[in-house]
Amino acid sequence: MSRTAFTLDEDLGLALRLADAADALSRERFLAQDLVVEAKPDRTPVTDADKAIERAIIDLLGAERPEDFMLGEEFGEQAGTVSEHPMGTGDHPHRQWIIDPIDGTANFLRGVPVWATLIALAINGDPVIGVVSAPALGKRWWAAAENGAWVDESGDALSSLPLPDSLNGILSEPIVAKPEPRRMKVSAVSNLADASLSYNNLQQWDQAGYLDELVALSRRVWRTRAYGDMWSYMMLAEGVLDAVAEFDLKPYDMAALIPIVREAGGRFSSVDGHNDCWHGSALATNGHLHNDLLEALRR
Repeated sequence: MSRTAFTLDEDLGLALRLADAADALSRERFLAQDLVVEAKPDRTPVTDADKAIERAIIDLLGAERPEDFMLGEEFGEQAGTVSEHPMGTGDHPHRQWIIDPIDGTANFLRGVPVWATLIALAINGDPVIGVVSAPALGKRWWAAAENGAWVDESGDALSSLPLPDSLNGILSEPIVAKPEPRRMKVSAVSNLADASLSYNNLQQWDQAGYLDELVALSRRVWRTRAYGDMWSYMMLAEGVLDAVAEFDLKPYDMAALIPIVREAGGRFSSVDGHNDCWHGSALATNGHLHNDLLEALRR
């Protein structure tokens, strides 16, 4: 009989190994001259790297967790015991891995280093493990429920670049030891007037019909920026930003972010207050500002 009960530590270890496999593939294809790019039916881009990463994760999960479900951006729902579980409802598998092989595909294909593989495990629809791995930034963030949120900044994103001839043989030992993973904590900012808000992009807010609310909000906060994709949420968890809000999202855009924000001491909901990844929008804050922002965006 196959084993179906795993600890969160075991599942987190697997999630980190999945991220290792994803990074090996994405590093190889980032900046590749022969990168294959196609348009999906919704006109968003997909690359051969997106598909290769998700397929590799499907294969690894099939070997390591054959009875678990999986929801991925490129190939939909997968599992050895897969059945239909429509997104946006309360009907979710007991154990479901939720994957975005490359969050920030447009950045990836243009050579912008802000992209990452997002890996989450949701139990009954609630994400309890999240890994965000951004090899081009040299960083990886992760969290498991009740185990804190962590960032590893020891990535060797530039290690494959050749050294100048003048340095060959000189830098045989690292000058600085690689840092240990660091536990993250959100900021303590409690007033909107002191807050830094990332809103991703104007088009999203305009298409969602919230552009007037964003302009009004921009007049109440200290500063606004549009860092975009997963990076805004990771800076929130690190205490660099105080709030992030975004529209037109799918579960695989958000699931891996939720445990990291929560375990760093923050709060994550939809713009209309649902505390999950199934309602198409995201409002993530340091917790202190959440109710004020929910009220500012209330319809």
